[in-house]
Amino acid sequence: MKRTHNNEELRLRNVNEEVTLIGWVSKRRNFGALVFIDLRDRYGITQLVFDEQLAKHITNVRNEYILKVDGVVAERKDKNPKLATGDIEIKVKAVEIVNTAETTPLIIADETDALEDTRLVYRYLDLRRPVMQNKMMLRHKITKTMRNFLDDQEFLEIETPILTKSTPEGARDYLVPSRIHEGEFYALPQSPQLFKQLLMISGFEKYYQVARCFRDEDLRADRQPDFTQVDIEMSFMSEVEIQTMLENMMVKVMKETLDYDLKVPFLRLPYEEAMNRYGSDKPDNRFGIELKDIKGVFEHSEFKVFKGVESIKAIVVPEQASLSRKEIDKLTDLAKKYGAGGLVSLKFVDDALQGGVVKFFSDTEIAELITVLNLQNNDLVLISSDTWQTTCEVLGALRLHFADVLQLTSKDDFSFLWVTDFPLVEYDKEDGRYYAKHHPFTRPKDEDLKYLDTAPEKVHAAAYDMVLNGYEIGGGSLRIYDNEVQKKMFKILGFSDEEIQERFGFFVDAFKYGTPPHGGFAYGLDRVAMILSKSDSIRDVIAFPKNAAARCPMTGAPGKVDDKQLEELHLQVVYSEKE
Repeated sequence: MKRTHNNEELRLRNVNEEVTLIGWVSKRRNFGALVFIDLRDRYGITQLVFDEQLAKHITNVRNEYILKVDGVVAERKDKNPKLATGDIEIKVKAVEIVNTAETTPLIIADETDALEDTRLVYRYLDLRRPVMQNKMMLRHKITKTMRNFLDDQEFLEIETPILTKSTPEGARDYLVPSRIHEGEFYALPQSPQLFKQLLMISGFEKYYQVARCFRDEDLRADRQPDFTQVDIEMSFMSEVEIQTMLENMMVKVMKETLDYDLKVPFLRLPYEEAMNRYGSDKPDNRFGIELKDIKGVFEHSEFKVFKGVESIKAIVVPEQASLSRKEIDKLTDLAKKYGAGGLVSLKFVDDALQGGVVKFFSDTEIAELITVLNLQNNDLVLISSDTWQTTCEVLGALRLHFADVLQLTSKDDFSFLWVTDFPLVEYDKEDGRYYAKHHPFTRPKDEDLKYLDTAPEKVHAAAYDMVLNGYEIGGGSLRIYDNEVQKKMFKILGFSDEEIQERFGFFVDAFKYGTPPHGGFAYGLDRVAMILSKSDSIRDVIAFPKNAAARCPMTGAPGKVDDKQLEELHLQVVYSEKE
């Protein structure tokens, strides 16, 4: 079924040419003896004009019918500057109805009437909308640009297994039972981490893969159980060399996809500075309202809320002193969601500090607080006192809340930065053990190796996250390449010799045969596409996503299987008792 042009490419230079077009009916308008139809394909829209004679053949044609038309290009009298083809129209000479369509359950246009649940049930129709097609095409362009960049840098695209061994890296694995090996399971990869490191041991030096990854983790708004990484690993490169290459990669991506000139190098923020200033390890620095440490102001305070706490910090929100008690209570509720016991709120009005707790402050503390925070009239002051981690996270969340409410950021602005020098491990008091901040294969900073045996909480990791507009769009690190250091890391994380051998034996064995210094990175492709397409959700840039409950409304996945399939897999379903 041949067409001469797509529905976006005809212009005034094509006037009087005979053409053949194919597409979906996007809109139909009847004007007396003439019928006008907007014909749509993935490229764009072209207006068709049917005379009275031909109109008789399309009496029943409605939106989403597929038509093939032959006609002649003519200049439009009423030009449409909103369309690329808005200067021309097609005088139709012949028409063929290729296929019919029922009335669609959603309006197929940039602005639709359907809620997201309906859009996901009829995703194949939702994806016909030009706005969705543009998002998917932008995603393709991002992927293609990344591939081309890596190819030019002599990286090799190598696939790694999808069915592999369960080696939990933080989240739960998705398990696949083996029919042949009774009682045994494959796991779907959370990332190609071990395999890409083995490829470095294999001597390939530069690897990449557009990898599908799977994590059975608690649901969050910006997470999917299956997602895509642009996975990268390389040998014999320093942390700065890897970061510089990745920055140049994003320069190329931004230019090729958005014609945006990105400046390098990116800002580099150590983890502790990011937390202290922004209350987040993925800070959005497009706006102010930075955290201020005020523990020194209240070092000898009699106010019991501030006594004996590890950290006291504040944020100042300009021109928000007029917030009502009800609105302050909502801020307190938000703070509690992030672990705070409460929230101190103050207002600076008429050159005086106001608030219920001010009576507990000395005149010296009040004066010093005004100076340290550089308070201006009508400022709102919010104070959190708790552990350092909780205080940072609480005020970081409040900071983002005001950025949203006060519309302090724009999706047209792009701010890239690196967060570096993360802790290698974190101690969980409830579990009484250490957990890796990133993963067990992250190399400690050379200068901190002396603490590995005695004070692992003091060790910083040679790890780095790339952050864009407050989202972590990728992360990486230098890897451990010394067998003894890797064994120490496993021991710190509480693995016995038997567990190390059972889970990672094949990997540790490979370290005996000349492991090169190596490091890597992985971009979250879904998240990069979401931000660059200015979408609100990663579901908008995934062709067939799961919903917030990790279900596919279109296919009904996950679903039950019949007893015969379970029997072949040597499985039996045992349902938990419902309360």
